Amino acid sequence: MNSLPADTTATKENAPARAEAEMKNTKPNHSGNSAAAQRQRLLVRLLTGPLTTIEARRDLDILMPAARVHELRHREGLDIQTIRVSQETDSGIKHNVALYVLQP
Repeated sequence: MNSLPADTTATKENAPARAEAEMKNTKPNHSGNSAAAQRQRLLVRLLTGPLTTIEARRDLDILMPAARVHELRHREGLDIQTIRVSQETDSGIKHNVALYVLQP
C-alpha cells in the first residue's frame, strides 16, 4: 500500500544525501505543495532524525505537519512517535509542540 513513487522512496541508506538535497530545495524550490510532496519531504527528513512541528513548518514548508504524519502512519504504515515538547519559535515565543520520531 505504499503510495510513494518507487524511484523516490527514501531509505535509511540514502537518507542523509537525500535530506541534504531536499533541504536545499525547500526554499523556495521545494518539490511542490501537494500532500504527496509534503509527505515525501517529511519522510526524507524523519529518516535523518526527530523533527518538531515548528521545524516542519519553517524548514519544509509543511503548514499542517500533524496531518502529514497521520497520513504516513495510516497510508504507509510507518511507526512515528509523537512526544510533546516546549520549543521557542524564531520570534522567541515558547510553544508546546509535537516532536515526531520515526521508529525503526
